[in-house]
Amino acid sequence: MRIIILGTTGSGKTTLAQKLSKELDLPHIELDALHWNPNWVETDKETFREKVAKSLSGDRWIVDGNYSRSRDIVWEKGEVAIWLDYPLRRILLHLLKRTYRNCRTQQELWPGCKESIRLQLFSKNSIFLWALKSYWKKRRLFPEKFKEYPHLEVIRVHSPRELALKYDRWLEAANTPDAGMGGEEANCENAHIAEDDELPREEEGELGSP
Repeated sequence: MRIIILGTTGSGKTTLAQKLSKELDLPHIELDALHWNPNWVETDKETFREKVAKSLSGDRWIVDGNYSRSRDIVWEKGEVAIWLDYPLRRILLHLLKRTYRNCRTQQELWPGCKESIRLQLFSKNSIFLWALKSYWKKRRLFPEKFKEYPHLEVIRVHSPRELALKYDRWLEAANTPDAGMGGEEANCENAHIAEDDELPREEEGELGSP
């Protein structure tokens, strides 16, 4: 099984990927870990794509991340895409708690990469600014992009409560040959955008962030 975890920064992609990786005995690939070098230096596009392709060369894995520069590689190889499409207020609150913890403990997120109050709150690379900028973009972009990969079984999750309700069912389905993970609800139609959502029109950019 090859699973992709998608969502705005702060939605809990890596946490879910790590948990499913352990439960399903799947290798876990974190795209941020392939993208970021010490001192928040980004990997160039071609090297990054090479790293991603090599990491996903196996038949079984779970990957988390949203980078548009590697989307064709990841989505073409994937079988199931779980989209954590949580409310923006929940994401920002989670980001605030996570940033405070990481700044206080000075834990390395990846080798040579630590968060700081200045970086995350008072710089052009602020993770909060990125979340605000990319949140609506993903909600507009993903449903359209899913249509280009009709083989993907797409599961859109709207809240942590919904995730908790579906989690055990996913584990059972994942261990059943040819059962998929989402049943009847898992398709691109399930990833539609409600008509009353206010989606600013923005040009597509890189879907990745520190």
